[in-house]
Amino acid sequence: MRQIVPKNWLDNTCGFNVEVVHPVNVYGAMIGNNVRIGPFVEIQRGVRIGSNVKIGSHSFLCAGVVLGNGVLIGHGVMFCNDRHPRAINEDGTLKGPGDWLCEGVVVEDYASIGSGAVILPGVIIRRGAMVGAGAVVTREVEEGATVYGNPARRGKILGFR
Repeated sequence: MRQIVPKNWLDNTCGFNVEVVHPVNVYGAMIGNNVRIGPFVEIQRGVRIGSNVKIGSHSFLCAGVVLGNGVLIGHGVMFCNDRHPRAINEDGTLKGPGDWLCEGVVVEDYASIGSGAVILPGVIIRRGAMVGAGAVVTREVEEGATVYGNPARRGKILGFR
């Protein structure tokens, strides 16, 4: 079922013409105008999404992710925000919000991320860059660059068309 979500959708801040294909789990996010979110997507608290963005099904946008305008997120893209993930502290207690450092990811305007890509913490994907399907992005992607592979490496420059 396709649905246009209202401006104040639960605890999210939404622009106009935000289309969501349910089921979706979105909480505490800022979403711009003309955004399409596919089914089975999770968008965590504090994520900021620009306008004219498309997010494919089965993607995960964790806390700290910022998407610029005109960004494409393919199907099954995973963002990571913890460089040293552990379930427990040294004393055996479960880790809580204060027990780890959230490192965000920035995807600048007009960048595209192919299906199945994994974006590691602290990465910036610059304006108009393209990340190939299945790539594992471990470091900054330069403006207009195309990267692919594991770890992602630079290929032919495409730029924004």
